[in-house]
Amino acid sequence: MTSPWQRLRPSGQWGRFLAVEAVLLVLLGGLLFAGGKLALDHTNTLEFCTSCHEMRDNNFEEYSHTIHARNRTGVKATCSDCHVPHEFVDTMIRKALAANDVFQHFAGRIDTPEKFEEHRLELAKRVWLRMKTSDSRECRNCHDVAAMSPEMQGKTAQKQHRRLSTGEKTCIDCHYGIAHKEPAGGAEPEDALTERP
Repeated sequence: MTSPWQRLRPSGQWGRFLAVEAVLLVLLGGLLFAGGKLALDHTNTLEFCTSCHEMRDNNFEEYSHTIHARNRTGVKATCSDCHVPHEFVDTMIRKALAANDVFQHFAGRIDTPEKFEEHRLELAKRVWLRMKTSDSRECRNCHDVAAMSPEMQGKTAQKQHRRLSTGEKTCIDCHYGIAHKEPAGGAEPEDALTERP
């Protein structure tokens, strides 16, 4: 008597064809995964982020003079460290939404320094809102409040960092001008939650 598995298992030439097809599908899947991973990794590099002139001439120029780019220890955060989530699904969503930046360039909305400056507050509010709603997730990938040494901080910083652990505040509430120039207009991250751009 034959088992159900033996009856389902194809034999002869048809069986060999299915086996070869299965191997080819596995290889194709592996190639697609590897290619996707390489593309994802490439789009997270500083070189990729600064390959368009809006980022190179505006944001990168500002960033290159901050503590995130140059400091005494040589540890630096690049664009993707602050602007791209580390979790896969969130990363893919962020990458899809970033396509809007490319569209805005080709639509002529932010293709000159003057136009970029004109829309800086609106662009900043979008980033602030994203950071506030994620509890500054990208900041916390590198900065751990529990690992901070409060005795090495000023009194105001100690007080504000205590508020992080209670959920009253998040990193972007105080550190919104740390890597880029603050936009004209006097807005702060708290405005981003009440006034959506």
